[in-house]
Amino acid sequence: MTDQRAILVICDGLRADLLRPEWTPNLCRLMGQGTHFANHRGVFPSTTRTTSASIATGCHPAKHGLQGNAVALDEGAGLVPLTAGAPDFRERLLNATGKTLRVPTIAERVKDHGGSIVFSNVSPGAAYFQDPDGHGHVYHRSGSFAPGLVAIEGGDHLDVSHDFDGDTAMTKRFIDEVVRGRQPRTAVLWQCEPDHSQHEYQLGSPEHLAALSAADANAGRVADAVAELNGAGEDILLLIGSDHGHETVGRIINLEAALIDAGFKDAPESHDCVVASQGLSAYIYLADTARDRLAAILEWLPGLDGVGTVHAGEGLAALGQRTDGALAIAVDGAKSDAKNEFGIAGISDAFFNRFSTETAPGNGQHGGLGINEQNPFLIAIGSGFVSGTESQAKTSAVDVAPTILSHLGLPVDGMDGAALQSA
Repeated sequence: MTDQRAILVICDGLRADLLRPEWTPNLCRLMGQGTHFANHRGVFPSTTRTTSASIATGCHPAKHGLQGNAVALDEGAGLVPLTAGAPDFRERLLNATGKTLRVPTIAERVKDHGGSIVFSNVSPGAAYFQDPDGHGHVYHRSGSFAPGLVAIEGGDHLDVSHDFDGDTAMTKRFIDEVVRGRQPRTAVLWQCEPDHSQHEYQLGSPEHLAALSAADANAGRVADAVAELNGAGEDILLLIGSDHGHETVGRIINLEAALIDAGFKDAPESHDCVVASQGLSAYIYLADTARDRLAAILEWLPGLDGVGTVHAGEGLAALGQRTDGALAIAVDGAKSDAKNEFGIAGISDAFFNRFSTETAPGNGQHGGLGINEQNPFLIAIGSGFVSGTESQAKTSAVDVAPTILSHLGLPVDGMDGAALQSA
């Protein structure tokens, strides 16, 4: 018997209610081979970059420090909004705060116990926050790195397209080189689909279903390879899941412009009051000189068309966010359970994002608290998980890391999550 290993496969953006035999036959088959966690939820905001950090650390953003897909940082000249998806964001976060993530990742915890390898086809930021300090190997189309953040170049670099063809090429290499070949203690395969296509097309459209089918097929390929190795005597835990779901975009609200019109923000580029859109939710950051505006903004926000729920203070802490910094308010878009033209439920107003053009009425988006975007899935296959069982326990993205480390026999101290068990 070899040492235990753990493999995580993420189908980005795949909400649980879209796991249907006619659309995802492999994932439905795999539910019967392990434990399906039917009450699985994401973190807030329901964004890939934040969830990547939560999966890697077993912690909510309040503890690991990556607040959202976009954040506001003071780099010496006042608060400015930044996208956490940029290749250089981890360096900017480190320079501004003295840290990348505030707690250890899986990669750091296993660096002396067999190592980690990550193959990812999402944004650079989401990929790199699996292992922002270079304890293991991370492969991404924008730059691949060995331990110590040493660049991997030439044919060893992951050179794939940002679509389901790229996911498929990445998956085949992952199976051959990582699952069967190098065999690190932990390995992650993070597909960009169906999230990538859901942003460009309507949920349930033929284009979306094609991407869903490709992600399903790739997950099935990895599972079949793991099953073969386990049948030969290995002890590999396979976790297959998603980071968040999607809802259909309704209206797009320009929260920054509304704050300026209402007199709460001085100008579009001012540092006093800064908006960071998460898609279907948004953050409002306040500089120290603007904290006296908080009460008035909180009184004004519920009357703004397109705003759903508003969270500050204890309400912000309840969402897993810090309340001792510049982040002052989280605003969720107004939601409805209406269906789009393909019969997929869930409509949410969104917030204008200066860093992205992918938010379009009628297409998919995420980032808020809606039931559909907070509805990822998770399946666990391997020793300790009984085939064909369904758990109704409340589980979350923060439970992934402790589950992996517990399988490996390594400590899980300092985590918000807990190791999962079969039903």
